[in-house]
Amino acid sequence: MLLEYEQSLWNQGRSAIAGVDEVGRGCLFGDVVAAAVILPEGLVLEEVNDSKKLSEKKREKLFETIQQEAVAIGIGIVDVRTIETINIKQAARLAMKQAVEQLVATPDYLLVDAERVDSPIEQMAVIHGDALSQSIAAASIIAKVTRDRMCLQWDLQYPEYGIGLHKGYATKLHRERIAEYGPSPLHRKTFLKNILAEQQLLF
Repeated sequence: MLLEYEQSLWNQGRSAIAGVDEVGRGCLFGDVVAAAVILPEGLVLEEVNDSKKLSEKKREKLFETIQQEAVAIGIGIVDVRTIETINIKQAARLAMKQAVEQLVATPDYLLVDAERVDSPIEQMAVIHGDALSQSIAAASIIAKVTRDRMCLQWDLQYPEYGIGLHKGYATKLHRERIAEYGPSPLHRKTFLKNILAEQQLLF
């Protein structure tokens, strides 16, 4: 049970704690997605964990459970053009800010995975928070499943890159497809400089 941080805050009288996390920061392709999740005080979701440690089937199941149990869920999405303009770190922070602002309930406190959200709400950055806090882990699952579903739609638009398989990360297959076809409009060009230089591709 990943409730040490939450329990400490509940003991202080803070009942609306939002976990915040993002996914897609290290991808070569597509938007960055963040989620903010407020779970009911005292709720224990035993299978919830860092989304990277869960199978796709388990994430999908927990996604539905979190949707049913959460007090509120917010999603933030920042597109490739913005990522290229303000850099990925700022884009991830912007997505987190958007996610918090999308919550229909106002949080008492934010538990954020290794980052600070641009918000007046009191908060704590928790290193490896998605493995240490149930709220952050729940946010990581919501963000991951949301983005993975977006990847399946992108795969229909750009089937030559295999986005549905690697979700935009820099796998061998993905790098080979970029070398073969060149970057698509949804590739992050600033992320591709080394790959493109290696392949002697110009854009």
